[in-house]
Amino acid sequence: MAVKGLIKSGEYFDSVTLMLVSRDASSLPGVIDAAVVMGTKENKSILESSGMLLPEFKDTKDSDLLIVVKSDDEKVAEESVKKIEEMLKKSKQRTIEGAEFLPKSIEGALQIMPDANLVIISVAGRYAADIAMDALKRGLHVMIFSDNVPKEKAIEVKKYGYEHNLLVMGPDCGTAIINGAPLGFANVVNRGEIGIVSAAGTGLQEVSCIISNNGGGISQGIGTGGIDVKKDYGALSFLKGLEALRDDPETKIIVLVSKPPHPEILEKIGKLTKDIKKPVVGILLGADNEVVKSIGAIPAKNLEEGALLALSLSKGIPVEKFQKELKEKEEEIKKMADELSKKLKPEQKYFRGFFQGGTLTYETQVILKDFIGPVNSNAPLDEKYKLKDSWKSEGHTIVDLGEDEFTVGRPHPMIDFSLRNKRLIEESKFSDVAIFYLDVVIGYGSNMTPKEELVPAILEAKKNSNAIFIVTVCGTDKDPQNKKDLIQGLKETGAVVFESNASASKLAGYILKNIGGK
Repeated sequence: MAVKGLIKSGEYFDSVTLMLVSRDASSLPGVIDAAVVMGTKENKSILESSGMLLPEFKDTKDSDLLIVVKSDDEKVAEESVKKIEEMLKKSKQRTIEGAEFLPKSIEGALQIMPDANLVIISVAGRYAADIAMDALKRGLHVMIFSDNVPKEKAIEVKKYGYEHNLLVMGPDCGTAIINGAPLGFANVVNRGEIGIVSAAGTGLQEVSCIISNNGGGISQGIGTGGIDVKKDYGALSFLKGLEALRDDPETKIIVLVSKPPHPEILEKIGKLTKDIKKPVVGILLGADNEVVKSIGAIPAKNLEEGALLALSLSKGIPVEKFQKELKEKEEEIKKMADELSKKLKPEQKYFRGFFQGGTLTYETQVILKDFIGPVNSNAPLDEKYKLKDSWKSEGHTIVDLGEDEFTVGRPHPMIDFSLRNKRLIEESKFSDVAIFYLDVVIGYGSNMTPKEELVPAILEAKKNSNAIFIVTVCGTDKDPQNKKDLIQGLKETGAVVFESNASASKLAGYILKNIGGK
């Protein structure tokens, strides 16, 4: 086996460009594997796990570009490295040629779109707050997609926006739906009378999709970024979003989505929600129902329940009928779990969940806790269960592949399936795994060919394992990826497919309970 590589110091390419070049490189004749990544600690760990970390790569810096190829033929590996260099040159040339059509500042953008009132910011975190403040001082609302924004600057931006009646979504706000326009990672949903304010990106996607898929509609979907409900940030974006929905005549029902906020923050939110005359549904994942009731909201245990409850309120369906339908659905899930459990061998006992969505990662842990107790994770509910090494599963394991350790210098897992596919295939060789669990989040910003990329990985994994494969798909029929075709392709692999993470997680929980998993 030959592994050849090259270090290009000071060369920078955005993560999506590197992903596309890596994908093309892996398809070159005679190439077994290839990677084109920045020399971050996290990327070097990935190369090491793939047997592609050359000795000369170990001391490289974040600003160094690493090109590496694995092949059975040494000459093929060397020539492929040169071909990848050419691919990168062509990619950079296309960028330079197209750059003249793009405005280089907010001022330039406003000359092209003078009526714009919202700026989306996606730059390196250390620069994002300054750009956001420039936009706010021009009277523009902002959505800060960037993460790793210095804390003091992020708070300053949020305070300025709040005091000047401007919406600051973020930092680290990946999802919003404003006046029907999907922003960032978002889905094409029906317009309607249900407004959402969410400190959870995939939580907003999941709730809005379930509402839309069941005949309801969204007035506004306001994202805030998860840090907003932490004590020091004061929930200023969350509160401003709530005020906007309170005052919006098109919004008749309000849904709150978040992990449980800090108690002081919850009290602030409660002061506002108690005075809102519209029904407010509270999905504070993992929080006690009484805590949610204390802020004047109607509690929901999970994202699906909250979405359907809001829909029932919107349609005037009695709560009793809504609760009956939920119980009937749960009974169907139990029966399905009983049948699937019979297919497992005695040695199969562990759960392995590899997630794209951080909120879905959290929700599944909350649900499984009631069935089997805490689960090991790189983003655990309790720090006692934090994985020692995020690259190695221990017992029941849930991995959020959207955490910084996996995304520094790489595209988000909603865009790039390669890391998850590799891990799935590798762990399918373990005979003690009972369930492999995957989420697929489609919509704008996400991978455009999820079926073509995920189905082969599942089929390859199934050659090694008779484990139960559970897949949950978050999206709508209006999304660009063709949801129906995706679901059909997944079912043809033998996977069990849901359009609700909560229902899929309950199925996994009942199966694990049946086989005595702890």
